Amino acid sequence: MRMRLLALPLIVAFAVLILWPLSSVVIDSFDAKGEVSFGNYTEVLSSAYYQQSFITTLWISALTTVIGIVFGILLAIALRARGRGVRRFALAFGSMGANFAGVPLAMAIIILFGMNGFFTILVGKLGLPGAFNVYSIIGLTIAYCYFQIALATLLLTPAFDAVPVEIEEAASLMGVSSARFWARIGVPMLARQIVAIAILLFANAMGTFATTFALTGTSVNVVTVAISSLVSGDIFSDPNLANAISLLLLIVLLVPIIASQIIAGEKRLGKDPSAGPQR
Repeated sequence: MRMRLLALPLIVAFAVLILWPLSSVVIDSFDAKGEVSFGNYTEVLSSAYYQQSFITTLWISALTTVIGIVFGILLAIALRARGRGVRRFALAFGSMGANFAGVPLAMAIIILFGMNGFFTILVGKLGLPGAFNVYSIIGLTIAYCYFQIALATLLLTPAFDAVPVEIEEAASLMGVSSARFWARIGVPMLARQIVAIAILLFANAMGTFATTFALTGTSVNVVTVAISSLVSGDIFSDPNLANAISLLLLIVLLVPIIASQIIAGEKRLGKDPSAGPQR
């Protein structure tokens, strides 16, 4: 009884902060112009505009997740062999980069790669090709990669530190190179953690709004900007349609999470010693 009373504040907070808003979104999403129906969902699924917003968001999120994981793995392996001071500095920088988003990141990208940005002028002075429109999907991808790589490094470094040094040393004594060790042994050992972190990065990119809106406005059709336009738009305001899009976005995010949990459960079942020897 005492444990239930201690858990009561947590239950109340969960109900007020999660269940209440979510139930409101679910109920309102079925309100199509005053009628209870699937009209909002039908409009979203049949509209080429909203379909394109999901495709664009999925593409950017998947691409930046892969880039973040690849660079995060390489940096985590490199930091593993460095001293404590270097590691501390790198992790502090990664923490700052992971939280450096929104308007400040958009302004930094514009200052560096805008029409009169530092690198744009430098490339022009050197007579090299490479100018691009920073207010496009390319600029958005660069902005996403900034915090995706930083977050991946921050999360992957402790996981790679958990790999026993003795295993790496034993492989080295047998003539296995460091690259071969991590490709054949180290990374497969951490596959579950890497998948979990990749899902987190994917969700992080799918839900990004402030950076996207500050950098590209409505010129790049992504889901979060479409939701914002429906909620705060002066002409095409439709909060109930925005609720339907939000729930579809939630479903898209839940699919990889549930899939990873199923895969992890199958692996644990396959390694269950009570299941007897594998034949």
